Amino acid sequence: MGIRIPGFHYERIPVGDVRLNVAIAGSGPPIVLLHGFPQTHLAWRHIAADLAHDHQVVCPDLRGYGDSDKPAGEHGDRTYAKRTMAADVVELMRSLGHSRFALAGHDRGGLVAFRAGLDHPGTISHLAILDVLPAVNMWATLRGTAGVFAFHLYLLAQPTDLAERMIRADPDLFFGHFLDSWLHISEAIPADIRAEYLAAARAPDAIAAVCADYRASAAVDNADDEADRAQRRRLDMPVTALWQDPGEMVLPFDPAAIWAEWATDLRTATVKCGHFLPEEQPDTIIAALRDLIE
Repeated sequence: MGIRIPGFHYERIPVGDVRLNVAIAGSGPPIVLLHGFPQTHLAWRHIAADLAHDHQVVCPDLRGYGDSDKPAGEHGDRTYAKRTMAADVVELMRSLGHSRFALAGHDRGGLVAFRAGLDHPGTISHLAILDVLPAVNMWATLRGTAGVFAFHLYLLAQPTDLAERMIRADPDLFFGHFLDSWLHISEAIPADIRAEYLAAARAPDAIAAVCADYRASAAVDNADDEADRAQRRRLDMPVTALWQDPGEMVLPFDPAAIWAEWATDLRTATVKCGHFLPEEQPDTIIAALRDLIE
């Protein structure tokens, strides 16, 4: 265990077939904050500290990430399906005494939050999803020349161990590329936090877990989303969907229109920063979350 969020206590909590590393602080209405790739729960450090003044804030490392367990996942199985990871979060909160809670997720954590909202609508009171699209929309839109901006999706989803072998050759170069190229406000991820992310990501079992996570998105997650869309299932709780302001670049999709297909009570906005919204613009995200949940 390296850097911790000040004022938070840490537990390793069993859920399903894994133990999750979890940071917890505060009291009041509960909210869970889920990180993305290639990060850990520390991505929410600024926002978690603020919300803990009047909420119970729970920040887990997702299975496969940080200091949480990293079970082996086979191609096509559900070890890293977002349905499995969403069930982790629901079971985690039940173990803490909460049958209903707000949930916010960024990137991969946003996919888990989305799936939790669809699978456990009576459990998720409010939902915030940052800078990600549902798997079925992501794969449909990031094709052709648009796919060059998300080449890692295709690399990490390869059904063989090609990606693992390539990443293991220089994991700091691979993961560092995304931390650097997706970040528009350079000081938002200081050197010590960056080093923490790289240390967590470079372990062989972490590399395998990340690849299994992305393979799940291309297979079982996409299938789950397609099935829900065919059945016209929607998110009925209040939803906030935020994404980065692309500046002069034109996005190859309309995120507001996509999220409007899934959510009946929707707020949307762009945030002037890069991909790492919780770290680059924490005050903006705090305001958006408080507006959603309070």
